[in-house]
Amino acid sequence: GAAQTTLVRGYIGPQLDVLAGPGAKRGRKKNKIRYLVDPRVVTGTSWLTGANEEGRHAINVVAGRDFVPDGTIEAAEVRPGDPCPRCGGELALRRGIEIGHIFMLGRRFSDAFGLDALGPDGKPIRITMGSYGIGVSRLVAVIAEQHHDEKGLVWPAVVAPAHVHIVATGKGADHLAAALTLGEAFSAARVDVIVDDRPGVSVGVRLTDAELIGAPWIIIVGRRLGEGLVEVRQRATGQTQDMPLADVVGQVTQWVGRAE
Repeated sequence: GAAQTTLVRGYIGPQLDVLAGPGAKRGRKKNKIRYLVDPRVVTGTSWLTGANEEGRHAINVVAGRDFVPDGTIEAAEVRPGDPCPRCGGELALRRGIEIGHIFMLGRRFSDAFGLDALGPDGKPIRITMGSYGIGVSRLVAVIAEQHHDEKGLVWPAVVAPAHVHIVATGKGADHLAAALTLGEAFSAARVDVIVDDRPGVSVGVRLTDAELIGAPWIIIVGRRLGEGLVEVRQRATGQTQDMPLADVVGQVTQWVGRAE
């Protein structure tokens, strides 16, 4: 478009109509200048602006008194260290995860359908509507992003699809039988459990998969089964301890209850 000779580069201000001078030929309305401001420029706020003259600025330029914008546009870029408009402290930027959203519908649909409710005085009032949603399907992605390590997921017990993952590492059939019996005992104690009973899968793959799935507690039925001991591994910390087979269900069940 044509150059705007009414605007002084570096000294543009919103009060063109006020400071235009005799004849107001420089007024933005007469020159078809559309003036948009950031939404934070609200009526009654005071600003330091250009004065539309070379080398001059204006102070105490009040929105609504000295200028009225034609609309709003997100113009201000928020940066770390900017002062908070409420408390004056420095703003910090953090990455967030959207798990839900709110839409203010106002009275658009309630007006269309004549949707009223009785107010405190018994008279009908038009309902103001809103839509509030949580993305259930994305919650798993949120948990995975916040609770993982280089080995895989690390489920918090309160939302874990299984609390205990039992892996039999011994080659004998007695190890798998003990793992299955242990799994039934956990189920009877109302603890969600996975028992890896896949045939022909190596010990390394079983343990790697257990860490990838990330149940809070991994129980390994291995070389010390003959001594009546199994290994209990906390997925989040990696800490391991040998525990008597007779005690493991009661102890882990207690841990699950505390974690939830």
